[in-house]
Amino acid sequence: MTAGTAGALPVAGRAEVRRAAAGLVRADGRAFAGVLLLNALAALTGLAGPWLLGRIVDEVRAGGGAGAVDRMALGILVCSAAQLLLARWARYAGHRLGERALARVRERFVDRALALPAAVVERAGTGDLTTRGTADVTAVGATVRDVGPDLLICGVQALFLAGAVFALDPLFGAVAVLGLMPVWWALRWYLRSAREAYLAEGAATSQVAEVLAATADGARTVEAFRLAGRRIAASREALEVSRRTRMRTLFLRCVFFPVVELSYVVPVAGVLLVGGVLHTRGAVSVGVVVAGAVYLQQLVGPLDSVLMHVERLQSGGASFARVEGLAGVPAAGGSGAGVPADDRIDVAGARYAYDRGGEVLRGVDLTVRPGERLAVVGPSGAGKTTLSRLLAGVDAPTGGSVTVGGVPVAGLGPERLRRQVVLVTQEHHVFLGTVRDNLLIAEPAASDGELWDALEAVGAAGWVRELPDGLGTALGGDGVRPDGSQAQQLALARVVLADPHTLILDEATALLDPATARHTERALAAVLAGRTVIAIAHRLHTAHDADRVAVMEEGRLTELGTHEELVTAGGAYAALWSSWHGRSPSTPPADRAPGGTAERTHP
Repeated sequence: MTAGTAGALPVAGRAEVRRAAAGLVRADGRAFAGVLLLNALAALTGLAGPWLLGRIVDEVRAGGGAGAVDRMALGILVCSAAQLLLARWARYAGHRLGERALARVRERFVDRALALPAAVVERAGTGDLTTRGTADVTAVGATVRDVGPDLLICGVQALFLAGAVFALDPLFGAVAVLGLMPVWWALRWYLRSAREAYLAEGAATSQVAEVLAATADGARTVEAFRLAGRRIAASREALEVSRRTRMRTLFLRCVFFPVVELSYVVPVAGVLLVGGVLHTRGAVSVGVVVAGAVYLQQLVGPLDSVLMHVERLQSGGASFARVEGLAGVPAAGGSGAGVPADDRIDVAGARYAYDRGGEVLRGVDLTVRPGERLAVVGPSGAGKTTLSRLLAGVDAPTGGSVTVGGVPVAGLGPERLRRQVVLVTQEHHVFLGTVRDNLLIAEPAASDGELWDALEAVGAAGWVRELPDGLGTALGGDGVRPDGSQAQQLALARVVLADPHTLILDEATALLDPATARHTERALAAVLAGRTVIAIAHRLHTAHDADRVAVMEEGRLTELGTHEELVTAGGAYAALWSSWHGRSPSTPPADRAPGGTAERTHP
């Protein structure tokens, strides 16, 4: 298993690809054996024609009657019809076998893709994963559905035809083998280079998709910062690399196929020359020479198809290696960390550094008690979001530990992690499907009543009821397109349905207007009462309402305490509070209730 460049998804090695292909065969072993049998019968009946043709030649030279010739001609006709029927039946069975194998490949790819840790997908880029799930899976589909059965049919035919030539006369077989040696040499040369060339072509195609996707997703940013020139240059560079890799595979084909085509003539000419010499010495009849030449001429068809499919097999094999490469990525929670003893979160000496940057977290120590509401504040780049990703198990610390109930958070399996900790960010995805489909992702067994309760909890029930079909309304594509605030509310409704022990909010209500955000936060607080809530906060009313506030600066936890304690301490948090309110830290906040009691709201 190879990974290529840093952060790229791995590519399966030759051994892994062979094992995966063998697994597909074993999964449908009886059908595969049936296809082999049908192909063998079709090839066997096809051998009768040239042999009977040679008998007809010998019969005519010997002065035989028309009746014998007619009977042998009828035999050729019957065998040809039988071969046609058996070949069609074999092809039909082979394509059905290929379709079932393709279905298994697609299902396995989807299962593996969904099990990928989020950090792996982010490092690799969506372009690579998208290309593997579309272009590569399509190429594998063509190979499994079309190339595989055709290669099997033609391979069996070629094997039987070669065996028939040896059966006629071993010397004819030796001449045929020698005449086809250039094909063997060309094939070996091609196979040595083709796999790596096609893998490079696939990687270059993924890079083109990644650049285009990044440019399209960040179109507004590109326009705002006048980065069009840079993005065009990056696109041209990716396209140039892709062009060079395609020219390499084209060169391989342009050398391979002409050599093969010229080599087909040599065995037939050799058998005719050697057969003529043997016939003049009385060693073989004319009919045997004719049969041998016809067998070799017939061998050109399946052999040519085999070699053509070998080229497609290299392309499909490279795609299969990329598709199977997902098996080399450890699934989230693959370490089998165990079951958390409780909901307490402990961060001990946590450090984290991204692949292409310096250390973002520098020895963070923090304990979050079950049921506590903790606000994490600090300037941009202080490491708040990175800390939230470690707490949610998206990334594992590069040093130190982050545990829940004594178990590493990053080691939890997907199902248990979803029940234990949920991270909600500003980025929310609306899936193609109905409102109901978008909510059932969080809890497949939820009833419509529970879905409405979740929507009501986050203030989304009103606009969902106004949709043409309510929960059954299609979203995205040709359906209704929710705006940013509605997408956030759907995401929060999924959180309510998931019912996690710990909720991490990384500015999850940033796209909502202040009034709607406060309403949503209060509603969500009522539903998640008693849960642990960690909020990455930029609106300091969130910090004011929290049980404790953690202040991050330059990757370190510099202050920890209640709002009142930190304001009184006069440190970094007090300065932030003063700046946010535009007054001295001692001034009472505007959202305190009469009598000086702070209104408790959800972070």
